[in-house]
Amino acid sequence: MNHYAQEHDNATFVDGFAIDATLASRMGFIRRTYAHVFGAILAFMMLEFLFFSVEPIKVTLLTLIGGNWWLALIAFMVVSWVAGRWAESGATPAKQYLGLGVFVFCEALIFVPLLWIANGYSSDVIPTAAFLTLVLFGGLTFVVFVTRQDFSFLSTAIWVGSIAALGIIAASWLMGFSLGLLFISFMVVLMCGSILYQTSNVLHHYRTDQHVAASLALFASVATLFWYMIRLVMVFGDD
Repeated sequence: MNHYAQEHDNATFVDGFAIDATLASRMGFIRRTYAHVFGAILAFMMLEFLFFSVEPIKVTLLTLIGGNWWLALIAFMVVSWVAGRWAESGATPAKQYLGLGVFVFCEALIFVPLLWIANGYSSDVIPTAAFLTLVLFGGLTFVVFVTRQDFSFLSTAIWVGSIAALGIIAASWLMGFSLGLLFISFMVVLMCGSILYQTSNVLHHYRTDQHVAASLALFASVATLFWYMIRLVMVFGDD
């Protein structure tokens, strides 16, 4: 099927892939997806404010995760997988939103120690990391929507890279070496690849009724990129 032959057709592709849908249906799906992404970001920010305001939560998370960053990456992957299955499994809209909500809530918990440390390091770290994350996210999104390239070929590389990252983290925990600039840079590149992959999926591999699942996948990649951008800015701040 020609992806663009039916651009102005009056037919409606309620369950079709976005790339094959009419222009109106595709644009509606894209708007809903990115509205949910930015809604998730706003909810994340509000939860961070709440968690920082509750001293027992902050102290508990600092004790549990602070310094044990390998726990955070494992938590990222586990929560992303579970919530993603809820959102993509064809479940009811309520369960899809539950998956997105649980993921945002858990991510906000995981971020508390890093944000606390980063803010204590310098008040410029978090705004700088957020700006760089948004610039990269916007630039990579622009590339996908302008070229309409299907980046699904990156799937294997992303999975291999994620497994390699877990292996490196496990080795650092067992052998006692720190995860420095090279590892952080590797993770930034990996997450940029993930954003390319997930953004192209929005066009090529999600149905137009899967905006919740698509927004969860995008938010997961952006959140992980933000995590490593914070660490990258802190590393360069030491120089």
